[in-house]
Amino acid sequence: MYQAIITDREAGQRFDKYLHRLLPNAGSGFLYKMLRKRNITLNDKKADGSEKTVAGDCVKIFFAQETLNKFMGKVSEQSADSSYFKSQEYRSAYRQFPDIRVVYENDHILIADKPAGVLSQKAEKTDLSLNEWLIGYLLEKETLSGQEPAFYKPSVCNRLDRNTSGMVLCAKTLKGAQLLGGLLKERTLHKYYQLYVRGRIEEACLVEGYLVKDEKKNKVKIKPVPGKTDPGGGPDAGIQKNAEDKKAAYIQTRYKPLKAEADKTLLEVELITGKPHQIRAHLAGIGHPLLGDYKYGDRVWNEEYRRQFGVQSQLLHAYKVVFPPLDEPFTDLSGRTFFCELPEIFGRISR
Repeated sequence: MYQAIITDREAGQRFDKYLHRLLPNAGSGFLYKMLRKRNITLNDKKADGSEKTVAGDCVKIFFAQETLNKFMGKVSEQSADSSYFKSQEYRSAYRQFPDIRVVYENDHILIADKPAGVLSQKAEKTDLSLNEWLIGYLLEKETLSGQEPAFYKPSVCNRLDRNTSGMVLCAKTLKGAQLLGGLLKERTLHKYYQLYVRGRIEEACLVEGYLVKDEKKNKVKIKPVPGKTDPGGGPDAGIQKNAEDKKAAYIQTRYKPLKAEADKTLLEVELITGKPHQIRAHLAGIGHPLLGDYKYGDRVWNEEYRRQFGVQSQLLHAYKVVFPPLDEPFTDLSGRTFFCELPEIFGRISR
């Protein structure tokens, strides 16, 4: 017999999903048959797989050891070595990025302040990113063992571009991932950025449009919202879509000026929707490109600031996040606002 106790890291998922992760080589039909026959039980009771796991639940599996090894996937010496080297990779990432700062942490989530130049997630197999740093950090703090997590792997929940700095939300547990994923999907978690754009902006504004991504060029373009023929309709009312439009995503970006200078304005931007390159492309599309952005911006203007102040990349910083009211076990986050200080370069170029 095999017995396991559900931990906080594994809690909150359907029991059948837990079993699929525990027994990856077993088919769904076989697992449901074993549940019906009570060869797999939850808290010594018959289960159908739809139950939500809770920390402290007891799982028992009445298989022969050979069968259990087969469905779990017996760990070979080679895979054990691989797990060791993987943990070394995570620890290496933790040491490589000493400037990543923990803004807040509880049992389920971690908020990190990412410097510009650090990937949120790997682009290539050889990359080290904030994702690897996160697991390395948890290994160093001894809240994870050296083994590869079997049921939930701590991970980044909202990605920032490599050259965007600031606040990144990370999930340490499945329950944390479900919370952050739900808040991001429902748009009840408010994210704010500070950035410099070319030109003077005197008034706050909400702008909208349609974003279309060119996957080959890794670049997006913004199309304006046509006039709506149905005043009561949504953003798509009255629009005749062609093939390209069907791939377009409706976006909204709210901004307000914080400080207008001779040739630029410091803005606070709230992402109502969150799409790749949305802020950069949207503001460039209305004639106010980001300072330091060579993909969508003004190269001549950028070069002037590079020579004078050493601006090497876009000055875009995720500086604030506001959580909505939350119930247990997240009352410590309920209604709270977290900040990441602006990088030093923002102050250096102010004039």
